[in-house]
Amino acid sequence: MLDKLFAGTAGFFVQSAPVSVPDSFRDTFNFLQGNGVYEEGTMHFLKEMKNTIWTHYDAFIADAQALCAIFMLIFFAIKSYEMISGDKKLEIMPLLRPFALVMVILWWPTFTRVVAYPTDLVAAKTEAMFDGSQTVVNDLRIQRAKLMVELADQLLTVQAQTETAKQEADTWYENAWESVKSSVKESFADVWNPIVEMRNRLQVGLQLLATSLVETLAIWILRIAVYVIFIIQIIFSTILIILGPFSVAVSILPAFRDSFTTWIARFISVNLYSGIAYLVMYVASLFQHYAMEAEISRYQELVGTTGADMEKLSVFAGNGLLSFGIVVGTFIIGALTMLTVPSISTWIVSTSGISSAASSMGRGASTMGRMAAGAMGGG
Repeated sequence: MLDKLFAGTAGFFVQSAPVSVPDSFRDTFNFLQGNGVYEEGTMHFLKEMKNTIWTHYDAFIADAQALCAIFMLIFFAIKSYEMISGDKKLEIMPLLRPFALVMVILWWPTFTRVVAYPTDLVAAKTEAMFDGSQTVVNDLRIQRAKLMVELADQLLTVQAQTETAKQEADTWYENAWESVKSSVKESFADVWNPIVEMRNRLQVGLQLLATSLVETLAIWILRIAVYVIFIIQIIFSTILIILGPFSVAVSILPAFRDSFTTWIARFISVNLYSGIAYLVMYVASLFQHYAMEAEISRYQELVGTTGADMEKLSVFAGNGLLSFGIVVGTFIIGALTMLTVPSISTWIVSTSGISSAASSMGRGASTMGRMAAGAMGGG
C-alpha cells in the first residue's frame, strides 16, 4: 500500500540527481540537527511514556468499587419504590445494568485495552506509512545539507578571490595611480567598483548563521507542535483511564446515565490522536519530499559540476539567506496542520470537552510562541 501511495505522488516530485554524502558528514549532521525531522529518541520516549503511565490505571479502582456499591443500593431502592408505588412494573434487564457496570470496573484494564484496540490499529498502520516516507525525507534532508555546505565553500572561495583581487588592486593603485590619466581612472573605477561590491555581498559567515537560525527555528516549531499533540494525548488518556471508573460508577444512577457512554466517546477520540497525527505527518512529509527535491535541484545547479557560476552565486548571496525558503515553509505548514489533530478527531468521534480543552491549550501555546518570537526579535 505504501508503494502505491508513493507511486501515485511520484509525478509531483522534482527528480534530482542523488548526492554522495560521506558517513562522517551524516553522523555529524545527525548529532547536531537530530537523526530526522522528528527525532527518533523523543518519539520513542513519548511512546514508552504512554505505556508507562497507563500502568497506573488502578489508582482509584477500589474507591470506584465502593461508590458502585453505594450507588447500586440507591438505584435498587429507587426501582423498588417505583414498583411498590405502582408507577412501574418489574423489569429484569434494567436491574442487570448495574452488575454489568461493576464487571466493567472489575475488568478495567482489559476493557480499556479492548476499547483502545481499534485506535491502536489505526495508529500502527499510519505510523508505518509515516516511517516509510520519513526515511526518504531524512535522506534528502542530509543531501540538501551537504549541498548547502558545498555552496558555502564556493562562496567562501569566491570571497577569498575577491579579497586577493582587492589587495592586488590596492598595491597597483598606490604605485601607478599618479601616472594614469583621468580616462584611465574612470575605466578602472568601472572595473574596481563591481569587485568591491561583490566582495561586500559575499560575506558568507553571517548568511550561514542567519540561515541556520531560521531553519533551526522552523524545524523546532514543527517538532514542538508534534510533541505537544502527543503529550496532550498522553495527559488526556491517562486522566480518562485513571478517573474513568468514577464515570462508570456514577452512570449507575439514572441522572448520570450518559456519563459512561460520554467517557467511551472521549476515550476513543483521544486515542485517535496518534493515528491522525501520523497521517498528518505523512501528508506533511510528502510536502517536505517535494520541497527537498526542488531545493536540491536548485543547489545542484548553483554548485555545478564544472565550477561555480559567478553570476548566479552573486545574485543568490544577495538574498541574505542561503536558503530558498521552500523547506522552511513546509515545516511551518506542517506545524500548523498538526494543531488541527484534535478537531479532526472530534469529526470522526463526536464528543465535547476534549476539543475545547485542546483548543485552549493550543491558544496558550500559540501565545507563548508569539511571546518567544517577540523576545527573539527584540534581542
